[in-house]
Amino acid sequence: MKQQIIDALRAFTRQRPGLEYGNYGDPVAYRAELRAIIKDLHQARELLRYVELRDSITGADIIAASKSAYSGRLTINADATIEYCAGQYFPTEYRKAVCAVLSSAIWAWHRDQCMPTPTLHHNTETGETVQRYKGLRAGDYLRASLKREFGRGLSRWFN
Repeated sequence: MKQQIIDALRAFTRQRPGLEYGNYGDPVAYRAELRAIIKDLHQARELLRYVELRDSITGADIIAASKSAYSGRLTINADATIEYCAGQYFPTEYRKAVCAVLSSAIWAWHRDQCMPTPTLHHNTETGETVQRYKGLRAGDYLRASLKREFGRGLSRWFN
């Protein structure tokens, strides 16, 4: 099932954006928008490959991520069909939705599978005890480790 979902997402991201030239005042704005859309394509491909190569990220994980990521507008059904409800302008956001869903699945996988053993730290001012992972809160640790793993280009999906 996972490979069917990956194939469906790959086909979804491969479709032509269908920009309408008339929506742009000049060729410079049109080409700038097109470059941003192509950048989203490259990032979606990288995230798809990452998820595809991790056996422990399942199809169910991707489906679960699709329910909350990107406001749930990209829906992946159990039969690996994809439905997308555009927010503003489909050509500029459909690949971003794929990136958001995949990064959400990766985040959940890292949280569940790759976290080190936490240490407990007691805050004397507030009286609360917090779990720390190598000195950082869980979200900060995940963010830093994913930024290290993916580099500058894809780290925007893990902020």
